[in-house]
Amino acid sequence: MIARQPIVDAGHQIVGYELFNRSQASGDHTAASDVSLVFNALSHVGDEDLFGKLFLFVNCTHASLGGGHLDLVNPERVVLEIPAVDNASAQDIEHRLPILAQLRQRGFRLAFGQYVLEPAYALWRPLAAFVKLDLSLIPNSQLKEVVKAARRSTDAALIAEKVETAEQYDRVSSLGVQLFQGYWFAKPTLVKTRIVSPSQAHIIQLINLVRNQASTAEIEEVLKKDAGLAFNLLRLINSAGFGYAREVTSFRQAVMLLGLKKLFRWAALLLTATKSSDGQATIGNMAVVRGRLMELLAEQVMTPEDADNAFVSGIFSLLDVMLGVPMSQAVEMLTLPQSVMDVLVHQQGPYAPLLELASACELGDEDRFNSACQALQLSGQQANWAHLQALAWADQMVTQA
Repeated sequence: MIARQPIVDAGHQIVGYELFNRSQASGDHTAASDVSLVFNALSHVGDEDLFGKLFLFVNCTHASLGGGHLDLVNPERVVLEIPAVDNASAQDIEHRLPILAQLRQRGFRLAFGQYVLEPAYALWRPLAAFVKLDLSLIPNSQLKEVVKAARRSTDAALIAEKVETAEQYDRVSSLGVQLFQGYWFAKPTLVKTRIVSPSQAHIIQLINLVRNQASTAEIEEVLKKDAGLAFNLLRLINSAGFGYAREVTSFRQAVMLLGLKKLFRWAALLLTATKSSDGQATIGNMAVVRGRLMELLAEQVMTPEDADNAFVSGIFSLLDVMLGVPMSQAVEMLTLPQSVMDVLVHQQGPYAPLLELASACELGDEDRFNSACQALQLSGQQANWAHLQALAWADQMVTQA
């Protein structure tokens, strides 16, 4: 569960959202919960992209600021909310300055609470893109002086948070504050996030390949053998949070663009977020068999590019079952060639007979099987042989994993 609360400007237009992790019953804010929040936001399967086109404010602990999970997001879209240092000396505050400066250099915007106006935090102030003023902690009599101090000592935009009444809004806006957050505008709304769970064994195999600096082709083979793994990777690299400008539709392209370092970090995070499920594994295996069968059949009658698309069509043909949503909604979460979209959503296009044949093989439907073979101008022997090869290929993958 992720909660999202808007941050608005003086015209009440939303400029960003602050995310809160609501998955932990204890409510503890830890480095692990920071990583989980960002990863789940990136991999979220739902009706909307949590990142969208706005700023995303994410609360951080100092322990999480060096985490590799931050390599997976577009820094120009993310604002890291930096907490004060508990019971810290001037030396402790100065010790944390280099990592904050590095994050700012990488393109992340940093937000600090009003504590940054205290003398001990003077070194941090030049890094501030935002300073959040908590109205629940600032007496009305001191508000004007706090705003003046913030303007005098930083170049940051000011955000008044915990604005709960019209009087509070009028008072702080009259002082020139232009950004606001609080119950008077909107309470945090819960978003149920889900991740499509691939096989843990396949994730481990992928991690091992990456650690051994395997070839792109070897890594691509693992992705092709797990529908959940493939879905999550394409979901990540085409998400607004990742920030890649071009649409990525092939596994090979995704691997090359992501690079081994980021691929390793992503796989490690996915492993911690994945729960094993016998039902999900069965569906995933069926999807793999479909993909391989359709690829083998396409290689006999189509171009190599069509064979690749046939595989993608097969491995994502059960995506609606895996996600529990209609296929038309499921495919909107991925960037796929139009020919693949046509067969998945409308059962039309050049790959439709291949998917029909794969379905007939699963069901043992002789009439559908013969009809699909005729449409593809393939003999029953060719189709049966390809099906056996696909089953063996999928079984081999399970054994290797």
